[in-house]
Amino acid sequence: MATLLVKNIGLLQTPTGNYSHKGAEQGENLKLKDAAIFIEDGIIKEITADGAIPAGGEDADMIVDAEGKLVTPGLVDGHTHMIFGGYRQHEIPMKIKGATYLDILKAGGGILDTVRKTRAASFEELYGKTEGFLDEMLGMGVTTCEAKSGYGLDLETEVKMLEVLKKLNEDHPVDVVTTFMGAHAIPEDYKTMENGADKFIELLCEEMLPYVKEHGLADYADIFCEEGVFDAPQSQKYLEKAKELGFKLRIHADEIEPMGGSVLAGEISAVSAEHLIAIDQAGLESMAKAGVTAMCLPATSFNLGVSFAPARKMIEMGIPVATASDFNPGSCPSLNLQFVMNLACLRYKLLPEEILTAVTINPACALGMGDKVGTLEVGKQGDLVIWDAPDMDFLCYRFGSNLALQTIKKGMLV
Repeated sequence: MATLLVKNIGLLQTPTGNYSHKGAEQGENLKLKDAAIFIEDGIIKEITADGAIPAGGEDADMIVDAEGKLVTPGLVDGHTHMIFGGYRQHEIPMKIKGATYLDILKAGGGILDTVRKTRAASFEELYGKTEGFLDEMLGMGVTTCEAKSGYGLDLETEVKMLEVLKKLNEDHPVDVVTTFMGAHAIPEDYKTMENGADKFIELLCEEMLPYVKEHGLADYADIFCEEGVFDAPQSQKYLEKAKELGFKLRIHADEIEPMGGSVLAGEISAVSAEHLIAIDQAGLESMAKAGVTAMCLPATSFNLGVSFAPARKMIEMGIPVATASDFNPGSCPSLNLQFVMNLACLRYKLLPEEILTAVTINPACALGMGDKVGTLEVGKQGDLVIWDAPDMDFLCYRFGSNLALQTIKKGMLV
């Protein structure tokens, strides 16, 4: 029976509960001074405050002195595309000269460039590269993350990607929740066909989705509903088939144009809608009514030089807000969730307490992990971060540095 005591915590700050927080509750955190946490076999056994030490704590196998620092739950990154071949740094000059995201995609670059490189990469190459990303995330305080496929666009490569992610979830300390996103773009050979997008959706619905579900390779399905990719009716067909097969649903919606994706997210009861930079009032109302989590991605807005999702308005309308990295080789080549927290403060105008909720319990619930991670409470996994900071205000204030001093996953110092 392995035990760990973290003592001398200057401030322990955490949301509470196993559900998505919305409205005023998004900004409600429990704050304990001079706290301690006792973890047994990876599970939080007791939390104390005001200098008290949990029973049996002084006899723990390992004792960590937080030295008066801030401690929060381990961070949860609810949206990444972390498994891919190659990189796309050559697009930087194109963007500087004025090419847009859709311009690059239409020219055969963007996602399709990464598809070619991912198809050419071996299982071992993808495993090693993605393992490195998980190591980097863990060092920055992320203990749970989501990872999407979608750079294969054929059954063989999509399965290869999902199998790599499944193996990494077994091998790596970070909990990896996998999403099948075969509907990430229209493959090059389908672009030249009449009604190519419809035909590819048919392939996804009749072959890929059933195979992925049958082999237990992903619990979630996602689609890119956007101009030049898949429209709302095509997205609805794909998501309805995924729902019928037992997948939980996500949708990339209203990133560039309001295509009806956020409205569909509410109508089809998706667990989350992603991006939402161009969301309109109808989309906001649909998501609020259905309780869909808004997975907002401010580092993508920053990198693309575009506007930011209306996260403040979402909270006011009672939509649960999460913020994630969107780490990918094109529109956001950064996995720094701490920088996302800075942007959520500076550009979304969220308060530090709201931001902590947005990178812990809200994404945890959107990943189906809210009963295990996302808060520091008795009975949950011992996932926490000791920060080189006195409080959350400091984390939101300092940017450009990694302030995670120590990351603990399931009661192990990692």
